Order: sequence, then structure tokens, then C-alpha cells
Amino acid sequence: MNDRHPIPIPIPIPIPIPNINIGQVYDQRYSDSEVHYDKLGNLAGFFGRNMPVHRHDRFFQVHYVKSGAVRVYLDDQQYLESGPMFFLTPPTIPHSFVTEADSDGHVLTVRQQLVWQLIESDPGLAPCPQLAAACVALDRLAPEYQGEARRLAFLFDELRVEMSATTAGQSAALLSLTRLIMLSLLRLCANSLEATPARHEDMQIFHRFNELIEAHYLEHWALGRYAQAMGVTEARLNDVCRRIADLPSKRLVLERVMQEAKRLLLFTRGSANEICFQLGFKDPAYFSRFFQRYAQMTPGEYRQRQSGLR
Repeated sequence: MNDRHPIPIPIPIPIPIPNINIGQVYDQRYSDSEVHYDKLGNLAGFFGRNMPVHRHDRFFQVHYVKSGAVRVYLDDQQYLESGPMFFLTPPTIPHSFVTEADSDGHVLTVRQQLVWQLIESDPGLAPCPQLAAACVALDRLAPEYQGEARRLAFLFDELRVEMSATTAGQSAALLSLTRLIMLSLLRLCANSLEATPARHEDMQIFHRFNELIEAHYLEHWALGRYAQAMGVTEARLNDVCRRIADLPSKRLVLERVMQEAKRLLLFTRGSANEICFQLGFKDPAYFSRFFQRYAQMTPGEYRQRQSGLR
């Protein structure tokens, strides 16, 4: 079969785009908070460097990337940019992205009412009633915007410091810093980069693959079975994953298994052996080696280290 020619893809049953609530899935201390902040590296350590298409219902989210390259897909628009940059996603925008292993920065998730209040106080912050997603390269801004870019970097560093503090007035300080950050972001969004439309067929294959991973990763499907379910060859599937995510198809499956393993270690009291069987592994020793290969530590060490950070 010639992989260079389009291969018909079976029409799948539509699957809703997953909604991720950071406060519930990742950091349950802030499940009801207006604001959630963490370092990009910490979130990437939990979710993996590849984030399949998803949305954040009722929350705006901004990724401020200080270093390293990032591939961003905002709806059907694609960007490949290096830090310093940021991309802003409103609640209604499906998005996915892949960051390099050494990428770091900030991730801020803000309840939509807080942003709407800013816009209501000064409609000039948002020219259109429906805020669009934006991707901004900060080192390519015109001179008149450089001051705002420096201010944004300073505010994110202040937010990081305040987030780890335990002093009186922390909640008020976090909200004030968040409002200032969102003001800077809205001012800079007019400089959003021109996107490259993604190849529809590639995106269709990639999103369908991630949907199948979500449905079957606990069954440990072989790549050939995923490809067969999609009506493409393994080579075609791997080519699409490398082009869109810069990762081999097998790695995307393994990262989803690792994400669930980390979630269970953090948020349940199950032993490593119990989690091993929950994840579909038959041999606890093999599961421990698998986890250590990708996390550079054993399941027990990961649980102990992360518990000390929370």
C-alpha cells in the first residue's frame, strides 16, 4: 500500500472534546479556586509533553513558555514557535500542544468571570465580543510593546513567588496579580502570530488516534490494532504523529499510561501492585521497570516526592 496517497478514514462516532478541570484532575487543593498556577515543567511532568486536544470549560488558560520550542494547535490553526512566547485559550477553544523536554515557563488557569469583569470595565481590551485564541512571540514584538512584555514576565515571576508563600493576604495578592497578568495578555493579544492552517486529514487522523488511546490504553492495544481501527497503516499513523506532535505514535500511548499511573499514585491510596493491575499490567515487577524507565524513579519514590510538594 502506498502511504503517500490519501487513505479513506472510517467515519467515527463523534466523541465530545474532553474537558479538563485542572483543579480536579491535577491539583485538588484548588478545585474551587478562581485561579490555578503552576510551573509548565510540573504540569508537563504530570500530563506528559504531548497534550491531546481538549478544552477548559468556564476557564481561560495561558501558557507562558520561557524557553524551548512548542507546537500549538488552537482549533484548526497550527503554530511552531520558541520561547519567550505565550498562547491564550478561551473556554470554547479546543487546543492541543507539544513542548520540548527542556521547555519551561508558567501555566495560569483563570475562571472566566474574572476575565469578563476586566473586559466589562474597559471594552477596549477586547475588540470582539468573543475573545479569540492567540499565540504571541514576545521577542518579535514592536518596540512599543516591549515594556508590556517585560512587565508580563515580571508579573508571572511574582505570581510564582506568591503562590508558594504562606503569608497573610495571599488570596487577595493572587487575584490582584492575576488581574494584572490578564490585562497585559489582553493588550498583547493583538500581536497574535499568523497561523498555518493544519492539514485536515492529518489532524483528523491524529485526533482520532488520541480518542482511541483514551478508550483503549488500559487494554494495551498494539499499534497495529489502532491503525486497523482507523483504516491506515502503522507507517502512516507514525508519520502523522511525528509531523503533528514530533513524537512517535507508540510514545503517545505510553505517555497516556504514565499519566494515569501518576494520577493514581497521587490521588488514591492504592499500592503500586494494586495500581499495576488497575492499569492492565500483569506483572508488578514489569510495571515498576516501565514506570522507572519513563519517570526516572520508582512508583514509590514518585509518590513520596510529589506528596512532599503538595
